[in-house]
Amino acid sequence: MASAVVLAISSCKQPQKRQTAFANGETLSEFFKYEGDGSILISGHRGAWLHTEYPDNSLEGLQYATKVVPGIFFEVDPRLTRDSVIVLMHDATLDRTTNATGKLIDYSWEELDSVRLRDYTGDVTSFRIPTLEEAIRWSIGKTVLNLDRKDVPREMIVELIRQCGAEKNIMLTVHTGEQMRYYYERMPDVMFSARIRNEEEYEDMAAAGVPWKNMIAYVGPTVDERNAELVEKLHAHGVRCMISVAPTHDRLESAEERAVKYREEILCGADISETDIPQELWGVLQQVKSEK
Repeated sequence: MASAVVLAISSCKQPQKRQTAFANGETLSEFFKYEGDGSILISGHRGAWLHTEYPDNSLEGLQYATKVVPGIFFEVDPRLTRDSVIVLMHDATLDRTTNATGKLIDYSWEELDSVRLRDYTGDVTSFRIPTLEEAIRWSIGKTVLNLDRKDVPREMIVELIRQCGAEKNIMLTVHTGEQMRYYYERMPDVMFSARIRNEEEYEDMAAAGVPWKNMIAYVGPTVDERNAELVEKLHAHGVRCMISVAPTHDRLESAEERAVKYREEILCGADISETDIPQELWGVLQQVKSEK
């Protein structure tokens, strides 16, 4: 499976390096388990698209990030074409991220063949819209894809994952316990990114009856006094807690400003950070590791 380097930033721990993640039969649940070692994982939000030449949700952006950020995994966005091909596209429309216009659902897969993706500056690139199937097949043995919830019926998601033989390689974002239970009953080896930002969502996920080992938890934009008790409860179950700096620190104007905020988050207690600029966050993690 994918190569990985996991950084431990705790002052009382040595950096933990795992050259071959999931080797020797290690499962996703074993790899993502919270063990209290201070290690932090990076999730590339829609790939590595901000401040690079690669568009969001592009296969090339995923490939780039795996080369520069060891151990990265990715949140991606599955959506349907008119003829029910599942592709990667964050928006329901094509206007922002491509040189076409209108709703994605109004295009067939064949009609999308000539469409090209835009980078973060708006420039048209040579990169095309990838299918979820090609992204999944590429990812096996290299990384993990976390499939966000968009407009694809869940039975189609299950069918494609099974078709690709990827049940043990995929993570699914779920917002309710019912959603998680549906997928777990059909794919008991799949991993979940569960939205658990408060006690109500915690109880909902707990009531689903899915083993805690099958999930990580998205707990919000940071870890602070408002969710510290919740994080502690999740840690007691062996669940890693994820935050997202994509809508906040990633949007700061300079790399220097972003680095300051990334460093603050590293020291706050999150186990996974989701970012649009994984190469920068990785660099800050490296610096913190060397200081420790």
